[in-house]
Amino acid sequence: MPHSPLFMQTTNRQVNSNYDQSTITPRIATVHRTTGETNVQVTINLDGRGTCTAATGIPFLDHMLHQIASHGLIDIDVQAKGDWEIDDHHTNEDVGITLGQAFNQALGDRKGIVRFGNFLAPLDEALVQVALDFSGRPHLSYGLQIPTQRVGTYDTQLVREFFVALVNHSQMTLHIRQLDGINSHHIIEATFKAFARATRLAVEIDPRRAGLIPSSKGVL
Repeated sequence: MPHSPLFMQTTNRQVNSNYDQSTITPRIATVHRTTGETNVQVTINLDGRGTCTAATGIPFLDHMLHQIASHGLIDIDVQAKGDWEIDDHHTNEDVGITLGQAFNQALGDRKGIVRFGNFLAPLDEALVQVALDFSGRPHLSYGLQIPTQRVGTYDTQLVREFFVALVNHSQMTLHIRQLDGINSHHIIEATFKAFARATRLAVEIDPRRAGLIPSSKGVL
């Protein structure tokens, strides 16, 4: 069957002729945050290869940061010192805050990005969906039901606190939905992997909209 003229017009459409990946300024940011409770420095490269150096003093959080880097193809360096003698709460939260600020700085005015990302990640019996929008409007809808209080020494309540901090300071809308899962480690890791892949989709440069704000309002 011959293609309709409309189909031919759509499939033959050329990408933005002004788009040149090599001319894009590297999207790199470093943020240093110091409080009476923590000292955190984060460097990210949104156009990286997925390398990660994480030394937060919280081994499970380091493991999750590696998931963001590896599956998001984002280079991440996180160095943190905190009041671990009290608990991990302040360090976990401040790493989320600082990482969120680094995302916000690296994205700048968000010109050319796809903006939206959605990914469904399985990990054995666990299945978690993440949908996000770098909209400039912070919002978290959190749907995890983690069955145990701890994974190793990590308090599983801190998963939500990490994402609250990240969302507020990166100015993204984030929805997390758990579709299945009974193992706490699997549920949390599937969440971070889904977040990484959704983020990777959202921060990619769209060659058909390079240099333009991805919003009908013209601003994010």
